[in-house]
Amino acid sequence: MRPRLALDKLAEVKPWEYAVRFVFGGVVTVLTGLLARYFGPAVAGIFLAFPAILPASLTLVKQHEGRKKAADDARGARIGAVGLAAFAGVVALRASSWPAAGVLVAATLAWLAVSLVVWTCVYAWRPET
Repeated sequence: MRPRLALDKLAEVKPWEYAVRFVFGGVVTVLTGLLARYFGPAVAGIFLAFPAILPASLTLVKQHEGRKKAADDARGARIGAVGLAAFAGVVALRASSWPAAGVLVAATLAWLAVSLVVWTCVYAWRPET
């Protein structure tokens, strides 16, 4: 499987489906803000790693394109989350000692490298479908 951009798929999505994603993302964001208020940003930051619209998106993908495609999208989200953990690790280790721009560049490169390595490992042994 190779990632690809399919702009024609945007026309297949109904406006109410965008609304579901928007509302769900907003609810997750508000809940994360409440967690930050009561438990601090360190606790709430963990929940920012949760893709706010993933559950709604996976439900809609399953409805439109089937369970297999939804499972593949969920797999991709998990791979991205591993990369996001690498990003967070670089920020946590270097934010107090490096300039902000350097931390951002290094963390982004860590996210990209880790995500690509994990993606390659996951998909290298999967047959093309």
